[in-house]
Amino acid sequence: MVNGRLLGGDPLTPVRHVSFDSRDIPEDTLFVPTRGARVDGHDFIEKAFAAGAAATLTEREEIPRGTHPAVLVEDTTAALQRLAAKERMNYRGRVIGITGSVGKTTTREMVKAALSAGYTVTGSEKNMNSQLGTPVVLCHMDYEAQRAVIEMGISEPGEMKKLVSMVRPHAVAVTNIGVAHIEYLGSREGICEEKMHIADTLGEDGVAVLNGEEPLLTAYRDRLPGRVLTYGLEENMDVYGTNLELGDTASFTAVFKEDGLRVPVRLSVPGRHNVMNALAALALARAEGVDPAAAAAALEGFGGFKRRLERIRIGELTLIDDSYNAGPPSMKAALDVLARATGRRIAVLADMLELGEDSARLHREVGEYAAALPIDLYICMGKEIRALEEALAEAGRTVFHTDNLEETLELVKKVAAAGDVLLLKGSNSMRLDEIVRGLRQE
Repeated sequence: MVNGRLLGGDPLTPVRHVSFDSRDIPEDTLFVPTRGARVDGHDFIEKAFAAGAAATLTEREEIPRGTHPAVLVEDTTAALQRLAAKERMNYRGRVIGITGSVGKTTTREMVKAALSAGYTVTGSEKNMNSQLGTPVVLCHMDYEAQRAVIEMGISEPGEMKKLVSMVRPHAVAVTNIGVAHIEYLGSREGICEEKMHIADTLGEDGVAVLNGEEPLLTAYRDRLPGRVLTYGLEENMDVYGTNLELGDTASFTAVFKEDGLRVPVRLSVPGRHNVMNALAALALARAEGVDPAAAAAALEGFGGFKRRLERIRIGELTLIDDSYNAGPPSMKAALDVLARATGRRIAVLADMLELGEDSARLHREVGEYAAALPIDLYICMGKEIRALEEALAEAGRTVFHTDNLEETLELVKKVAAAGDVLLLKGSNSMRLDEIVRGLRQE
């Protein structure tokens, strides 16, 4: 299955799990050591066996293995992907692929919720959407489920084609085209072209659900086989939302243009962006044959994710932790949520990374957007964020700058008061979730 050669051990050793993380080794696991920029997983093979791994792939012929089987391959990542592609061919249900620059994971979970009103559903968990995570997901799916929902993330040219060759989706949803990873993909047009390879395996029975508010996506409407549906908040969309009510949670009416069906939807999460995510889920669910009212009821049970607009109470403070990652669209969306909160509003913001040569311009654009919102105080941490600060200061807004997490935490403790609402938003590697831990320790 992986074009490998057995180096030793019992060839009848059973394998029921696959992992590339030596810290996560369930029983009967095949360990897949991969080479990173700073760490080579081959150095952890012995640790993986000690943790209970049953077998390993390897690019090295001389490795510590004892009596455990080892399969020698030219490229362990390629071997893992080949294994996943073979496993995927055993699945007989329909597969739904989800991609986009922002909102992939939330949309994935909303799609799973909506589909669960009519089918048994399996698919991606946590943040497993990469060249390594996706094949692990495919190897662990419930192959008896009727629908599989797979999140597919990319950062470099050629990656979506590799994912599609494994996933082979029957239906897809593309949430938006932003600027995340633009330094590797060149332009928004380049990002769109790469992401739209998700539709390469669609046939005449395929479904593509596209954000109708993004011209780069709607340009594909006549270029794809099968059924193409747009969604958004405008009446010319195939599935659109109206009567929006945005506060601590969001509610709206979903309208299905094809037959004029109107379905009330009440979410347990806030934000216009989550209305958009829910519309994508409803469009896909109906295209897959799920009753829209049942799908809407299932969506109400979706409560969000850790570190994605997660509401946390610490004493008399309310924190909105959206620190899992950040780009211009998601930072604007998070600021919109904060602007609707009750109490004094404090935005704790950090750098948005991987924006390439447009970083200063994009940070400034977010700053200009933020300056128009009813937010009382801004705390900005990092180097790239300076351009955002400048836009806020020019508009007369109250802004503090910090250089590191320690300074940020001390400033938050100094300025925050009972009844305040604090938003934490920045790229994952800026580690703003440490502010939550620091405040809890207090």
